Amino acid sequence: MDASLVCHDQFQSIMKPPMHSAITLASICLLSFLAGCNKNSSEYSVDKTCKIVINPQFFAVEEFKEGFAAIKIGDSLSTKQGFVDLKGKMLIAPRFDKVHEFSEGFAAVKIGDETDGKYGFIDKSGKMVIKPQFIFVGDFLEGLALMRDGDEFTGKYGFIDKRGKVAVTPKFDAENGFKEGLAAMRVGDAISGKWGFIDKQGVYAIAPQFDLVGDFSEGLAPIRMGSEKAGKWGFIDKQGKVVISLQFDYAEPFNNGLAVIRIGDKYKGKWGVIDKQGKMVINPEFNDKCRFSEGLACVKIGEGNKGKYGFIDKQGKVVITQKFDLTGDFSEGLAAVRIGDTATGKWGFIDKQGKMVINPQFDAVGNFSQGLAPVIIGNGETGKWGFISKEHEPL
Repeated sequence: MDASLVCHDQFQSIMKPPMHSAITLASICLLSFLAGCNKNSSEYSVDKTCKIVINPQFFAVEEFKEGFAAIKIGDSLSTKQGFVDLKGKMLIAPRFDKVHEFSEGFAAVKIGDETDGKYGFIDKSGKMVIKPQFIFVGDFLEGLALMRDGDEFTGKYGFIDKRGKVAVTPKFDAENGFKEGLAAMRVGDAISGKWGFIDKQGVYAIAPQFDLVGDFSEGLAPIRMGSEKAGKWGFIDKQGKVVISLQFDYAEPFNNGLAVIRIGDKYKGKWGVIDKQGKMVINPEFNDKCRFSEGLACVKIGEGNKGKYGFIDKQGKVVITQKFDLTGDFSEGLAAVRIGDTATGKWGFIDKQGKMVINPQFDAVGNFSQGLAPVIIGNGETGKWGFISKEHEPL
């Protein structure tokens, strides 16, 4: 499952795999789906700090995007995926082998297995608007979707438009989707190839010259010159000019005027935050990434399993004390937090004052999106995924 803008990699692994990957968990018995959502929500065990809105019946779900959530039914040998709406109604029946979330009104769907399956796109009525023909696709971003015309080793990447027509000829060895009118692309292999940026006509806007890049955001993109171990990161503008010098051991794209950076290696380095002038606004002192969401960033103090998570504001002031064993980002005013270790800990949700508004009771959760959050009712191995709302919110 895909988690966007999560606080750190450990929370991401609990929630979802990387962008553009389909739901990968096994799912519940098909008979449960065929029976429909006919169980009363009171039969499920949650306390009064939240409400079950969509009954737990799925083995895997995504967060809601554009009014739809991807779901998976079946068993480990035979699974299908489809979409439910915010009321839990199965608007697009689970008939696909893999799906992506909706983006710009379209969702990528796969028909067939890993060897011979092909991707196409459906609209929100479930109609196949671009027939399955691609081995790999990304989501539509700024009107174009990434595609590959061969296998992952020898295939080339390009882009299609919403009619399914090739807009950028497949000729690149790796690409990201379009952000702010430019797409990162690589020419050459993962070791010696160079990254640059193309426009929507497939023309180089910034020639391939970097060893690794991130997407453009707020007019700037992080770039690395040199190897992963010895290279340094900085930022370029849309003319390819370095505007923040190469000085960091890692850097992420800007978000609301701030960018996460790391000083030191990925094992023992410290994380901080810079502004768009390259000024350090939060000194590198934290043991995990401190990405901001809704004005707050989760931070970790302490090493390994002994470390605790809390939240800082944009001045670096601790506003929610480091007392949680794991956290997610704030979304719609709430952040998921875990109390306890990986094996026995439970997840709940706090507000921006650090108050526990949904008590820790779940083995796994997702972020709130469009008023609902995915949760497992029951344990992580045999429990089922459904969706909750906040107790005080009407259904």
